Amino acid sequence: QVQLVESGGGLVQAGGSLRLSCAASGRTVSSYAMGWFRQAPGKEREFLAAINWSGGRTYNTDSVKGRFTISRDNAKNTVYLQMNMLKPEDTAVYYCAADRRPYYSGSIPRSRSDYDYWGQGTQVTVSS
Repeated sequence: QVQLVESGGGLVQAGGSLRLSCAASGRTVSSYAMGWFRQAPGKEREFLAAINWSGGRTYNTDSVKGRFTISRDNAKNTVYLQMNMLKPEDTAVYYCAADRRPYYSGSIPRSRSDYDYWGQGTQVTVSS
C-alpha cells in the first residue's frame, strides 16, 4: 500500500509562487506515473499535471501550462509541483496521486480513474 502526503500549501498573494511536495511511503513509487489534481469549492476535481515513472515525460493542462511545473526525485520518493504566477482562481485543495501500473509507457495518465492512490490534499489560497 502507498501513502501519499502533500505539503507546501498556504496563503500567497497573486503573482507569487509555491512549491508543493508529495512524499510517498509504504513502498517506492519510482515505477509509477504521478499526477497533481486540484478541487475548488463546488467544483469537480481537476487534472493539472502528470509525470511518467522516469521523469522523462510530463504533461500539463492548458490552464497551468507555462506557470506550473511537475518534477520528481525518485531517490526521495517525492514528486513536486512548482507553481508560479499564481492567480486567485488557483485557490483550491491540491492532491497528488499515483498510477500503480509499473513502468507504464503509454500516454501520460490524465483521468482521475487512472490513479489508484491519493493523498489527503493541501490547501492553496491565492489572495488578490
